[in-house]
Amino acid sequence: MRTLCATTLIGEFFVIGFAGLVAMKSDDLSMATVWTVCAIGMAFSVLLCGMLGRRGAVQLGWALQIGLIMSGFVLGTMFFLGVVFAVLWWASIHYGRKIDEAKARFAAQPQ
Repeated sequence: MRTLCATTLIGEFFVIGFAGLVAMKSDDLSMATVWTVCAIGMAFSVLLCGMLGRRGAVQLGWALQIGLIMSGFVLGTMFFLGVVFAVLWWASIHYGRKIDEAKARFAAQPQ
C-alpha cells in the first residue's frame, strides 16, 4: 500500500507545483501567497510519503485530498484534478491493501 500511496503523493507534489505556476498569473493573488501555500502543500505531500507506515497517515492523506479539491476555488481546474487525485488516493489504499494481503498469503504458503 505504501508504494501506491507514495506514488500518488509524488504526483500531487508536481500538480501542486504546476498549479502554483498557473496561479501566479492571477492578478488577484500575490506571488508570495501563491508560493507559500504551494510550498506548504508540496512539503506536506513529500513528508507524508515518509509517514505512510505510521498511524494516521492515511487520514492526513485524505486531508490533503480535500485541500486539493478546495484549491479549485482559486483555480477552477483544481476541482477536477483534486477529484482525480482523491480517486487515485482511494484506489491506492484499496488496491494496496489487497496487494499486501496477497503478498502475506503467498509468503505464508509452504515452499
